[in-house]
Amino acid sequence: MHDPEIWTSDRIRNEFFDYFKNKNHTFISSSSTIPLNDPSLLFANAGMNQFKPIFLGTVEPSSERSKLKRAFNSQKCVRAGGKHDDLDNIGKSPHHHTFFEMLGNWSFGDYFKKESIAQSWEVLTTPDLEAKQYWLDQGIPEDHIVPGNAKDNFWEMGKTGPCGPSSEIFFDRVGHRDASHLVNKDDPDVIEIWNNVFIQFNREADGKLKPLPSMHVDTGLGFERLVSILQHEHSTYDTDLFRPILTKIQHLTGVRPYEGRFALTFVLSDGGIPGSVGCGYVLRHILRRGTLTARNKLGSPIGSVFSSLVPGHVYPEILKNIKEIQDTLNREEYTFSQVLERGEKLFHQIASSVVQQGMTKISGQDRRIAICNNHTTPLALPHYHLQKRQLLTNKIRYHSR
Repeated sequence: MHDPEIWTSDRIRNEFFDYFKNKNHTFISSSSTIPLNDPSLLFANAGMNQFKPIFLGTVEPSSERSKLKRAFNSQKCVRAGGKHDDLDNIGKSPHHHTFFEMLGNWSFGDYFKKESIAQSWEVLTTPDLEAKQYWLDQGIPEDHIVPGNAKDNFWEMGKTGPCGPSSEIFFDRVGHRDASHLVNKDDPDVIEIWNNVFIQFNREADGKLKPLPSMHVDTGLGFERLVSILQHEHSTYDTDLFRPILTKIQHLTGVRPYEGRFALTFVLSDGGIPGSVGCGYVLRHILRRGTLTARNKLGSPIGSVFSSLVPGHVYPEILKNIKEIQDTLNREEYTFSQVLERGEKLFHQIASSVVQQGMTKISGQDRRIAICNNHTTPLALPHYHLQKRQLLTNKIRYHSR
């Protein structure tokens, strides 16, 4: 990927697809964001989820999937809850999202480490014809290869299931320096963009690793992050993936928007419904946090107009279900706005009584705050108002509802 022309997100995606199509990989459509017949996951959190039966050797022998040797796609991923949870990073990190696209390629008992590393490097760079060893054979200086550990370089989809060691590619936005000490340190300028996972084991319920009958390759390339690099933007929110949404929200409110709209729209289009347990609770949590942000910081409610800005040309299920998505968002927002109004009135009464008693601080564990919380939300409404008035002494603990 070295063409000086403008790298639009569509072009980047298509270049990835074309490369692996030419490498005799089969395109497999993204699975739903809601995993089918897999209670170990709330949401699809990686491209490999739908291939789990192949990795484990449990795929139906007569099915088309059993014949699959090489595959590629762009997977709709949601990381909110479970082992891989990025929800708390939203609004703090320039490259984390509740929803994101994961470009990926897979080998099922076909090629392994050598070919996988070579392909990943060839996609990202001009091939080094003089290279002799992988990764060294790809022209990587030895001091750019950083040893990892089980925490950072052994990938698992959950507490159980297919897993294996991984080899990650990081990009340093600053450049021309030794940034090896910043790898896997959550540095905003040194970010992981591609992970090559070599699926060799199954993590059993007792924690033991059982070797799989075949060795497989599972790679994941952060699409939004790659787009930001090729478009020379420090934040993924400044790329053409998010700019139309940001522009629309800024036009309506004058301030920065809430990213969770992407995750909500995609999961709702896949049949997700806000509720009180499991993935439904996480959806409601995201929606209510967004409503609270819109109410307290943007000065206006979230309008369903933004769901129409999500890329329907890539994921047509968005356009197919747009009316249902908007109706669900509006219904949930209206219900929550009524709860907020009651809770805010109660909170102001409590806060006023605290001030009248001559108190300058109140504990987040105070019974009065618990009462207020029960009338409002498991989110941060009391916390927000207390911090705004500088009355809070310690963080409020919320229970799920």
